[in-house]
Amino acid sequence: MITDWIQNINYEALLRFSIIITVGLFVVVVLRRYIRKLVTEHYTEHYGMLVSKVIYYVGIAIMFVSALHELGFKLGPLLGAAGVVGIAIAFAAQTTVSNLLSGFFLVAEKPFEIGDIISVNGNVGSVLSIDALSVKVRMFDNRYLRIPNETLLKSEMINVTRHPIRRVEFRISVAYKEDMDKVRKILFEVADQNPVALQEPSPALIFDSFASSSIDFIFNVWCIRAEFLDLRNTLYPDIKKRFDQEGIEIPFPHISIYKGEVTEPIPIRLTGDIPGTEKPNNV
Repeated sequence: MITDWIQNINYEALLRFSIIITVGLFVVVVLRRYIRKLVTEHYTEHYGMLVSKVIYYVGIAIMFVSALHELGFKLGPLLGAAGVVGIAIAFAAQTTVSNLLSGFFLVAEKPFEIGDIISVNGNVGSVLSIDALSVKVRMFDNRYLRIPNETLLKSEMINVTRHPIRRVEFRISVAYKEDMDKVRKILFEVADQNPVALQEPSPALIFDSFASSSIDFIFNVWCIRAEFLDLRNTLYPDIKKRFDQEGIEIPFPHISIYKGEVTEPIPIRLTGDIPGTEKPNNV
């Protein structure tokens, strides 16, 4: 039987099939790279990657249909069967279809691009690719994160690098005895002398609360997006150094213990193995 099948092979059709597959695959790969480069130059890398993938899959499908036609396959029944199978698969893979549709919404809305840093459900990283079913993210500890498009569309997402400048919040605490006007003046001088801090938008000092052991402020300073960590790592030491020079106290938590209705603290007496001291029965 195998011998009869070999004898009935149309070697000319088989040769045409091989040529179509070989040449077609080469053309599709070259066309995909060219289209991606062209679209990226005129638009964004996001659209370049998306269009190149569409070109690739459509080209592969056309190539195989043409190759099968050379072998004598009837495309009508084949396409009809493929349609029935496609409907069955669509019902069985509703999650996949949902991710696919969500991907179209993400492309249309364009909340982020390749290379942006995003935060989703506490996970922060750089976007590697935006595919039909999911978004690939490289986290800062070099872990690989895959986020389904449906999850990304339903979740709260923060694009950290969308705008060119960022605001850094510094939480500052000083003792109750300190002069608030003096503290304000020192903080603005420190920000003005920092080469990373921007003066427009100008820094802002916001009163936060009267805490149990300190007066708390929020000091907002702006910087260029790429220098966010530089500002955070330099301004805090600058503030500490200037506070030390000016005698401004950064307090640690204080606890006062009271007894009865008297609002005077409980007196504490320290005893030890010192000659001439008596150890009381009750401390």
